[in-house]
Amino acid sequence: MNNASYTVEHCRSLPKFDHGVSMVSYGYNEEELIEDFLRHAHKLMSETVEDYEIVFVNDGSTDHTGVIAHKVAQELPNIFVYDNEKNIDMNAIYAGRRAISLARKEFTFWQTVDWSYDIARLRGFLELLRDADVLVGVRRKPVEAVNRAHKILAGLARLLNIRHLTRRSDTIGKAIISVSNYMLVRLLFGVPLSDYQNVCIYRTKFLLENPIEALSSFGNPELQFKAYWAGLRIAEVPINFIPRSKGEAKGTRFKSVCASIKDVFRFWWRWRVLGLGPDRSHPGSIRRLRADEWDNLV
Repeated sequence: MNNASYTVEHCRSLPKFDHGVSMVSYGYNEEELIEDFLRHAHKLMSETVEDYEIVFVNDGSTDHTGVIAHKVAQELPNIFVYDNEKNIDMNAIYAGRRAISLARKEFTFWQTVDWSYDIARLRGFLELLRDADVLVGVRRKPVEAVNRAHKILAGLARLLNIRHLTRRSDTIGKAIISVSNYMLVRLLFGVPLSDYQNVCIYRTKFLLENPIEALSSFGNPELQFKAYWAGLRIAEVPINFIPRSKGEAKGTRFKSVCASIKDVFRFWWRWRVLGLGPDRSHPGSIRRLRADEWDNLV
């Protein structure tokens, strides 16, 4: 696929995708964002996919998130809102599992309520599913190295020939956490993907047959690893990060980061040291885009 295939204009010119797609999401106390999220999701999906659904799990919110979500769902078709009775220690993985379990279309992906990933090119990406089993997003938009710590980290990434890691679009602090986590996970598990925390599109059957075991954000790389070790064909696509404008981000809180690190070492010990994990004897394939396909899309 050439570079032109990834322009927003080209993607919008394609006919609607002819396979069913579920967009799932979840949120806790997101009353400032939930209406815009659902309307944005409905517009994108209705323009992109013939057969779609939007599944939102209100994760025990104590504000008006649920009321607003149900109101929008009554107005717009194909939006389904489910309420968790309570929030479990602000651990979004439980809500994520439930959202996935409710998906009913052939393919499933998730987007955050703050719309933190740029999926404007979704229609073009979906076309790749005719030859691939899984799509994995990779962030490309640059972060300016404004302090010594990030410059050192960027230099190390270039030295290790993983330059794309210096071109992330979080804040500098979040970029340091994100890149450090990437390097640790890549070292311990050896699966050569270019991003472990981004939008991914799977066949729903695979997700239902491989429920997330992790208790943290490690759930995303967990599924990627299981897909790769199951011999699936993975294609990477450029999906940049969009900074949150309202509400409170919860994924980089100290407690959340600690839970993720704990899971990383727990699964590394089980899978790589004790050999109790999935069969790794027949790994799949990873299709990476060429530099000229990526670089004009930052």
